[in-house]
Amino acid sequence: MFDSFTGAECARGGEVAVRGPRLVEVQCKSLLNRVDTPYMSFGWSVNPYRGCVHACVYCYARRYHEYLELGPGKDFEQQIFVKVNAVEVLRRELARKSWNREPVAVGTAVDPYQPAEGRYRLTRGILEALADFDTPCSIVTKNSMILRDLDVLQRLARGPGVTVAFSITTLNNALARRIEPDTPPPQQRLRVMQRLVQAGIRAGVLLAPILPGLTDDAHSLNAVIRAAREHGAAFVSAAVLRLQGSVKDVYEDFLQREIPWLLPLYKKLYPAAYASRAYQDRILRRVQQLKRRHGFVRSEPFLYARPQAAPEQLSLFAASDRSLRSAANC
Repeated sequence: MFDSFTGAECARGGEVAVRGPRLVEVQCKSLLNRVDTPYMSFGWSVNPYRGCVHACVYCYARRYHEYLELGPGKDFEQQIFVKVNAVEVLRRELARKSWNREPVAVGTAVDPYQPAEGRYRLTRGILEALADFDTPCSIVTKNSMILRDLDVLQRLARGPGVTVAFSITTLNNALARRIEPDTPPPQQRLRVMQRLVQAGIRAGVLLAPILPGLTDDAHSLNAVIRAAREHGAAFVSAAVLRLQGSVKDVYEDFLQREIPWLLPLYKKLYPAAYASRAYQDRILRRVQQLKRRHGFVRSEPFLYARPQAAPEQLSLFAASDRSLRSAANC
């Protein structure tokens, strides 16, 4: 949904031999992807990479690799497509007279700061382009590499606006290593978030996805929300796990290998892509109660921008928790 990258739109260039994943360089014809849903706080998304080495077992973007005739499992983790001309293409798109400087979400189908970014610096180039064209943006990441781009983030914060959300599912390191094996520890993400906040960047926690039977208990949720407050988070937003298409197969294979006694619970909760409405309502009510306990008393917008066209009207791109559930899971 969020990424317009398909085999028809990109031409493969070369392959970069590195340790670990195979990086496949491609040329993209477009980067801005229209998000046509009323539940989002942004109208556009960009993803400079396809596939992700973080190997999160729950990742909703795994199924997009099937569009390239690749698998949602190991292929998604080990074959990373790099849109090497992403910055050039984005600048061309932003320069159009028709561009209205609508909010852009960076990294909706991939972590934009996964290791390949250290080599290609595409995410940095994208942020610089958005700043140059006075376009507000949001970023979702688990990676500390974002600190490298603090100067660009501060420029965005002084200008059109930027919000950074750190995805955190649990503070249990042992569990985190099992469900998101190649990501920085959650405590490190919190420290990075705190540094951004101290530097004047609006940053918070995306408590997502909440995993039934693993991270949905009051103790686990409270730990994340309390830590978010202690580290200066501007907001906490939550989303319950969504299992669509082949993502469900990958996740259930993980459960079968690692935690087989939870399979009956998932069979009951997930007759389709979404958990039952009763379960979602119960868990998200719990989250709201815990947020209030720790001082998150308002429904904070996930993405905002300063006034642009009309000085008398505050330009506020506020996302409800429903919006963020969609953003995290589509």
